[in-house]
Amino acid sequence: MWHTDGMFSSGWHGFGMVIWLLFLAVMIVLIVKALSGRVKASSTAIEILDERYAKGEISEEEYLEMKAELEK
Repeated sequence: MWHTDGMFSSGWHGFGMVIWLLFLAVMIVLIVKALSGRVKASSTAIEILDERYAKGEISEEEYLEMKAELEK
């Protein structure tokens, strides 16, 4: 039958289970983080327009014209 007097007695078996549970917890956290990054909503058109205006890529006139068009 099984020999339990050696180094791999029930105490070590419990330690192995703790390591396995930690591994599973880390994997679950990594998967959740990976999936949550993909679910993020992309920027709205107004946010992109605001950024372009703030960077100076478009003039105030262009900004107001485009913003009015988007808000229709």
